[in-house]
Amino acid sequence: MKGSFHAPELDPEFFPGQYYGQMLGDDFLGGWFALDRIMIVRLIMALILVVLFAIAFRNPKLVPSGLQNLGEVAVDFVRLHIAEDILGKKEGRRFLPVIATIFFTVLFMNVATIIPGLNISPSSRIGLPIVLAVVGYFTMIYAGAARHGFGKYVKHSLVIPNLPPALHLLVVPIEFFSTFILRPVTLALRLMANFLAGHIILVLLYSATNFFFWQLNAWTALSGMTLIAAILFTLYELIVIFLQAYIFALLVAVYIELSLHADSH
Repeated sequence: MKGSFHAPELDPEFFPGQYYGQMLGDDFLGGWFALDRIMIVRLIMALILVVLFAIAFRNPKLVPSGLQNLGEVAVDFVRLHIAEDILGKKEGRRFLPVIATIFFTVLFMNVATIIPGLNISPSSRIGLPIVLAVVGYFTMIYAGAARHGFGKYVKHSLVIPNLPPALHLLVVPIEFFSTFILRPVTLALRLMANFLAGHIILVLLYSATNFFFWQLNAWTALSGMTLIAAILFTLYELIVIFLQAYIFALLVAVYIELSLHADSH
């Protein structure tokens, strides 16, 4: 059995600007709307998400069945176990559209990680995590500003009552950094890092399988072990996909709750 091993190349996926000529539409308007593979995967998964929910709720019935039943169960999970659990019934229903959109976007987008032919997480490059973090960030600010007024919201968020005046010089910058900078940054980086690491591990495991299989001699047997490890890690990625969707949406709900009750700082 003869064959050749081709080392994996991640550069075109994560640094597409260096690879003009390998992107779709790179000759249109100077490449501003060029699409590399990860962007095409994002569009495909977004289309699947929209179509599934459109079909599920296009003709809702009082007694749901099929895809409508699955859709209602999924939405109820977000409503009960994230939105209302953190924000209460009234505010939970109010902010459910944002929280549910974030949850299902993270969930559906990153299923592409384990779909043959796609095999990459749309969150493994920072653009999508930044967009989701910005949505959560502005929702958090809107929630606080709508309830308290923007000025009072900022004051409540930064100024801790009953502190000696001199300590405010130290505490206010720390509170500003942790509330208005660190929250969106950690949201985006956490999401990206988890799926980038998972994507790289899967690439390495399947590449190792390829490598060992074509080397013959005593190394060939190791291809079976690396293949089993790759399959097990793929199943583990399913759990990570759900957990990251849940954690991201949960943290957005927590930040909204903190903004709503900024006056009890």
